[in-house]
Amino acid sequence: MREIALLIVATLCTASAWAEPMHSAIERGRYLAAAGDCAACHTADGGKPYAGGRPVPTPFGVIYSTNITPDKETGIGRWTEEQFYQAMHEGISADGKHLYPAFPYPWYTKLSRDDVDAIKAFLDALPPVREENKQTALPWPFSVREVMAGWNTLYFHKGEFKPDPGQSAEWNRGAYLVEGLGHCSACHTPKNIAGGLKTGQKLEGGYGENWYATSLTNDVRDGLGDWTLDDIVQYLKTGANAKAAATGPMAEVIENSTQHLNDADLRAIAAYLRSVPGRNEAKSPETDKQRLARGEALYIDQCSGCHMEDGSGQPQVFPPLKGNAVVQAREPGAMLHMIIDGARIAATKSNPTGLAMPAFGWKLTDQDIAELATYLRAAWGNKAAPVAVSDVKKTRDRVAKAARAQ
Repeated sequence: MREIALLIVATLCTASAWAEPMHSAIERGRYLAAAGDCAACHTADGGKPYAGGRPVPTPFGVIYSTNITPDKETGIGRWTEEQFYQAMHEGISADGKHLYPAFPYPWYTKLSRDDVDAIKAFLDALPPVREENKQTALPWPFSVREVMAGWNTLYFHKGEFKPDPGQSAEWNRGAYLVEGLGHCSACHTPKNIAGGLKTGQKLEGGYGENWYATSLTNDVRDGLGDWTLDDIVQYLKTGANAKAAATGPMAEVIENSTQHLNDADLRAIAAYLRSVPGRNEAKSPETDKQRLARGEALYIDQCSGCHMEDGSGQPQVFPPLKGNAVVQAREPGAMLHMIIDGARIAATKSNPTGLAMPAFGWKLTDQDIAELATYLRAAWGNKAAPVAVSDVKKTRDRVAKAARAQ
């Protein structure tokens, strides 16, 4: 009996020793999946978590995210760790087909094997959901996945992240999160006509999901140049700070991803971003007094009730427009998008209200919006180029395109 008792104890101890690392891997994978914002893309509106089906608009057409639950027929339940790592590291699916970079493998390739395996462990622990994947809505030749082999040759640089020995551990952790798991450049770096990153303009602002994502560089005018480390951490944790409030796709990033990161990782991200140089090339604002007067009249009538006549906003409620990076961005797309279609501020655990700005596109003409935006980019010391009516028309088209993609 004593031998049997010892055997039972030994078996239980072995099982416990095996279960604890597995539990740790799943929890670590949960955290990493949040850092990678996986749920946002792989969950359709009203759909089951991670079951795919969300439309992802691109300049070439709509791509639908896939089911990454462990369902064996429609998800990744039959995928091995090696196949999952291949998808993350090389952009090749389990069936050998090329993935489109709407799935951010050009960034996920920087992840360590241990982190990729932990993410797989987390996904394998999810409830399986039977949800057939939708076909992409891409025209020829983009519908031919083999085209991606050529794209990869030109623009994809495979390889795990290598720490910079000349930088601190905190900086390297921030670089790993920003350049790898967080794939910030996917939206915040401009792209060429083929969808490849303009690497010489890293994090200087670009388009993602039909929204203009502003600069994350140290440009004082349209970047983070006058943000402190604490400003960046607060923004990523709560969705707002004294200088800005997150809206559009960035609101989703904060709700699904960055608010769940620990403070050490948020400070690492902030430390890395504070090191990205900016151009600090302020553009000449409008000087036509008549045009500015028309824009000011529109502002007082339509906007000052929330943002105040002096553009100072209301702390932690309505962001200031004076000195605002979105207002002064190199391209006015994000500001125009919000004026035309409205916007909702991120709703987080520490800032749960999620206040919304109403749409004005239905009652303001393109000319009205151009003059209002031009005034905002010249008032209260702001320095940004005037906005043309053609800029407004392009943004209306993007707003309509985004609505059609839903």
